Amino acid sequence: MKVYIETDRLILREILPEDVDDLFLLEADPDVHRYVGNNPVKSKAEIRKYIDSVRQQYVDNGIGHWAAVEKSSNYFIGWAGLTLIKETINNHIHYYSLGYRFIRKYWGVGYATEAAKAALTYGFDTLGLKAIYAIANCENINSNKVLSKVGLTFTETFDFDGIRHNWYQIHKAD
Repeated sequence: MKVYIETDRLILREILPEDVDDLFLLEADPDVHRYVGNNPVKSKAEIRKYIDSVRQQYVDNGIGHWAAVEKSSNYFIGWAGLTLIKETINNHIHYYSLGYRFIRKYWGVGYATEAAKAALTYGFDTLGLKAIYAIANCENINSNKVLSKVGLTFTETFDFDGIRHNWYQIHKAD
């Protein structure tokens, strides 16, 4: 198992096949999916495909979502990190996107902010990226706050799959 980052309260490590049950708990929750397409997973087979996809991203792109593990309990609490986006979104293609999802009981305690800051540092300092982007559903007030809090700048609102989203960016020089 490769650990990418340790923060004060989190270990951000590679997602492993053994994470299937925890990922299912996260990704099957309709509240978790409220602002990300309203399409929670229905089976562990879907999660296994997701795990395979993320692990292939590690090989192909050198980056992908990381499992977020709470240090104090050693529990899987969600995922966070950077992903190389290869399809066009908001007239951008081949860019690195910051994202995170946490099991509902871990909301509101700063884990998203902590993980996002760590992922940005990793992207700029370890990967040598010049810019990182993020999108958030306009109605997802908490995610929009996290992105602003960690230093990303709101640049515009755009339509993504028929839903209004905010576009954020940060450059290494920032």
